[in-house]
Amino acid sequence: MTAEMKSADIQLIQRILPHRYPFLLVDKVVDIDGYSAARGIKNVTMNEPHFQGHFPGTPIMPGVTIVEAMAQTAGVMLGIGMDIVDTDLLIYFMSIDKCKFRRKVIPGDVLEMNVSTLRGKPGGKIFKFAGRATVEGELAAEAEFTAMVDIQKD
Repeated sequence: MTAEMKSADIQLIQRILPHRYPFLLVDKVVDIDGYSAARGIKNVTMNEPHFQGHFPGTPIMPGVTIVEAMAQTAGVMLGIGMDIVDTDLLIYFMSIDKCKFRRKVIPGDVLEMNVSTLRGKPGGKIFKFAGRATVEGELAAEAEFTAMVDIQKD
């Protein structure tokens, strides 16, 4: 880890992202390298509401929530890397491309989301990211996604 790399615990994540339970899908973000790359961690637990219906008796984390967890990791990375903590940051999906699911994610898994910035600069509004979600080193999902950054002004 270089001297520039940082991390974010849940308190800092909540100062960056507007998401809250049940839709806050990242527990910590580590290895934040400016606004270029980061690794998010999600501890998958049975008490999450989507497991009640997806699927009863065979709980599987929905693929869309895995992609959202990757996007939230990217949002935290931008918040730290661009020094926009405590700014009422909103980030909106614009597109999701090359999305593939490779393995089930179930309660008890530790989901790691590795994201990197493909396009975008500090002060810019549009960013494109690559994300890979793994469990114990095994690829669970991957996608490229584009997002628009909007800092709310009072």
